Amino acid sequence: MILRTRDSGQAFPVYITVIAGLLFLAFVYFAVAQAGVTRNGGQSAADAAALAAAQDAREQLRDGWLDVILDPAEWDAFLDGDGYLTDPACRQAELFAARNDAEIPAGGCVALRAGEKGFRVQIRTLDEVGVPGMEKQHAIATATAVLEPRCSFDAPDPTPPPTTPPPTPTDSATPEPTPTPSPQPEPITGLVCDGVEWTIDPEDPRLPDVTDLFSVRLVD
Repeated sequence: MILRTRDSGQAFPVYITVIAGLLFLAFVYFAVAQAGVTRNGGQSAADAAALAAAQDAREQLRDGWLDVILDPAEWDAFLDGDGYLTDPACRQAELFAARNDAEIPAGGCVALRAGEKGFRVQIRTLDEVGVPGMEKQHAIATATAVLEPRCSFDAPDPTPPPTTPPPTPTDSATPEPTPTPSPQPEPITGLVCDGVEWTIDPEDPRLPDVTDLFSVRLVD
C-alpha cells in the first residue's frame, strides 16, 4: 500500500504538466488560427478594394467614350484605357475596404504604371492579429487589379462629299439657290470587341456594354 501511494504521488505532477502543456498548445493553435482568419479577411478586403477601383475606372472610360460617341477621332484614349481619373476610383476602393473591416492607409491606392492599366491597393485590417505578443498588430494585405481593353478601332477612310456641277449660265434671271439639306450622320464602322464587329448607328445606337469594352481581373 505504501508503494502504491508513492507512485500515485509521483504521477500527479506529471499529469498536471501534461494537461498544462495540452492547454497551452490549444491556446497557441487558437491564436494562430485567429490570426489566419484575420489575415485571410484582410486579403479578401484588399482584393475587393482593388477590383472596385478598377471597375470604377472602367465605368469612367465608358462614360467618357459615350460623351464623344459621334466623334471617332476622340475614341482612342477611352478605348485604350487612358481616360480615367485615379481619385474617384480610389474612393471606391476605400469604400469597399471599409465594408470588409479594413482601411487604406495614405498612399495605399496607386494606379499602375509602365503601360499597365489598373490599381495596386494595400489595406490594413481594423481587427488585430490576436497572437500573443502581437496584440496591437494589424494584418496588412496587398492586391492588384488590372484593366484590359478588349476593343480595337480602325477608322474607315472618310467618304469625300459629292461634288455639285456648276450651274449653266443662261440669259434668264438668276434663280434662287436651292438650299442644300444637311447630310445625315453615317453609321460608324471599324470597332471590334473581342472579335465581334460593332456598327454605331447615330440614329439608333446599339453600344457595347462596359464588360464588352474592358475586362477586370486580379493578378498576383
